[in-house]
Amino acid sequence: MTGQSSGLPASLVEATAQRVMARCDILAGISASTTAIERVHLSSEHARANELTARWMAEAGMMTRVDAAGNLLGRLDTGHPDAPALMLGSHLDTVPDAGRYDGILGVLVAIEVVRLLARRDEDGRAISPFPFALEVIAFADEEGTRFGRALLGSSAVAGDWNTDWWELTDADGTTLRDASLAFGLDPEKIGAAARRADELVGYLEAHIEQGTGLDDGREALGVVTSIASARRFEISVHGERRHAGGTTFERRRDALLGASEIALAVERISRAQHHVVGTVGRLQTVGGAVNIVPGETRLSLDLRGELDAHRDAVWSEIRAEISAIGERRGLTWTVEDVHNAPAVLCSPDLIGAIEGGIRTASTSVNAPAALFSKAGHDAMSLGKLTRVGMLFVRNADGVSHHPDESVLEDDVSRCIRALAESVILLAGDHA
Repeated sequence: MTGQSSGLPASLVEATAQRVMARCDILAGISASTTAIERVHLSSEHARANELTARWMAEAGMMTRVDAAGNLLGRLDTGHPDAPALMLGSHLDTVPDAGRYDGILGVLVAIEVVRLLARRDEDGRAISPFPFALEVIAFADEEGTRFGRALLGSSAVAGDWNTDWWELTDADGTTLRDASLAFGLDPEKIGAAARRADELVGYLEAHIEQGTGLDDGREALGVVTSIASARRFEISVHGERRHAGGTTFERRRDALLGASEIALAVERISRAQHHVVGTVGRLQTVGGAVNIVPGETRLSLDLRGELDAHRDAVWSEIRAEISAIGERRGLTWTVEDVHNAPAVLCSPDLIGAIEGGIRTASTSVNAPAALFSKAGHDAMSLGKLTRVGMLFVRNADGVSHHPDESVLEDDVSRCIRALAESVILLAGDHA
């Protein structure tokens, strides 16, 4: 990896970190809830967050626009206006009762990196000229909270849109199509959000680690090597609904007990594997009551693995166990495969640039921590279009999707410097 450190002034970097922390707090106030953070796709809160973030992008020197999927983009042309762009970013949407850093930190860090790299000398010349443009993207829907489909914003950018998604509905029965129209978007123009591969140099994303690797290792930053393959299933267990008092245990075909046994089997099988995680996050009895033996129970299953083959091997083992449980308890079951995302390997070149950036931003003599991301990210979609790289920031105890998400200002400062230095290293190689 060629290139040299830019010598970014420490005082400037520290100021940017303070600004990021303050703006995370400001965005946390844009919420559909008065007691928690909740900001979902195509909502009025989404529009307000886009408007405010666009103002911050403009202050950093970028031209801004909202694309046909509701993603916010800022662009800094550093040379020819048709030059390809290095894209930086993350997402602005949240889960219900969210923390204030998941996604949001990555967007705000990217804005500050552009601000630092757009500096000019007294004669108006760029201090750090680049052979590519710089873009910041704030994806509209990574979490899938409102319509039950994750990565909608980045899928549109990657040109991976499925027209069936327009009929997805939220809890109020509003379709994605109608919500888009109400937001001021034209569903017929969704293809305009797609980017061409030759328009991009690559995509870099800074994100809090949604795990404990960095915190356990007392490291501020880490480089991501790959993003987990993921599959999600909806499983329905069918037994027989009967009177609780009048049905002996020998005659019962209890769907809830069968589903509970499946959930325990998922834990047992997953724990015995390396780099595969299985989670039953939802368990629901259909038509249940306190005095009824449950006749139908539904449960979700989320499987994540470093490699697709390992993940699928665990699913095969779980399926066999579900069949055995059903036979033993007199139950039948059905399954719907609702999500299937292959593992995404980060680009070796971008990994190298991020490692170089972390070394510059750190006083440690050790190699930067290399991490496998068990959480999904927008980089998974962008990986279908261009090369991707990710930088993780320490998050206390790995808590995420929860109000207790926490980052240190010093770590954010290191993250901004590391990402900026990564961009400079890539510019040297690209030139």
